[in-house]
Order: sequence, then C-alpha cells, then structure tokens
Amino acid sequence: MAHDVAALAVELKDMAAADHQASAHANSDDPAEQLAWRWLTARHGDRLSEIMNEYGWPTAERVGEEAARAAWLIAQHADRQLDVQRRALQLMQQAVSAGSAGPRELAFLRDRTLVNEGRKQVYGTQIAGLKDGSPIPWPCEEPERMDELRAEVGIEPFDEYVAKFAPT
Repeated sequence: MAHDVAALAVELKDMAAADHQASAHANSDDPAEQLAWRWLTARHGDRLSEIMNEYGWPTAERVGEEAARAAWLIAQHADRQLDVQRRALQLMQQAVSAGSAGPRELAFLRDRTLVNEGRKQVYGTQIAGLKDGSPIPWPCEEPERMDELRAEVGIEPFDEYVAKFAPT
C-alpha cells in the first residue's frame, strides 16, 4: 500500500505539472490549443474520479502536501465535469472538517463549482472579466461580506487578490 500511495503522489504531481504547462492554452485563440486543454483536463478529471473512488480525498497526510494541492488543482480545472467537482467538494469538505485539508482551497473549489452550476459564488474567487481594466468577480451571494468571508478561510481581501493579476 505504501508503494501505491507513493506512486499516486508522483502521478498527481505529474498531472499538475502537465496542467500548469497546458493552462496557458485554456483561453487560446487557437481552437486546437483549446481542445488540447479540454482533453487534458477531462482526462485528469476522469483519473481524479478513479482516485477518489479508491482512496477518498488525497490529503496531505496520505500523499504529501504537493500532491494534495495537485489533486485540488485538478478538481478546480474539471470545469466540464461537474460530477467530479461536486464529489471532490464533498470529500474535501469532510477532510476540512477532520482537519486534514485547508479551508482556503475548499473555498476556491466551492466558488468554482457554484459558478459552473450557474449559481452565485460565496468568496469572490472566480473572476468574470474586466471592467475599466479592473477584474470583477462573478456575482456573489453576499458581496458586502465577501472580504469578511474570505478572511475566515485565509484568503486575502479581494483588492489584494486581484492586484496580483494586474499588468505591471
């Protein structure tokens, strides 16, 4: 079993590295690059689903911090596989409740899943677009409480968060 878990950790990290490398093509003007991105994230989503069925949520205690973060990234990018995102969200919520996963990543996954379901997000982590050059979030359930809710899960205030994406 220890070998399986070590191999799983390597697999998750390799998937995240491939994701990171391909993510530049997610919004490409080239349809072939967009399709390659979609194919990669779908393949990774399918594999994450198998992993969750076999192991549950891949926590840091089980697979290490880097591989656990990789699993979260794969779930984040499974945008066309709501079943995978919902399952990851459920398992990650249980892991957070047990103290085995972080509330910050859970908040990002919750918002991503809500937006993909066509619902309002909670924490303002998902950006809808730009207005006058400034990033604006997808609609939030309680926009007036967004920064308060973000602070509760360890996410910086919205203005600080989006400043990281501003052209320099």
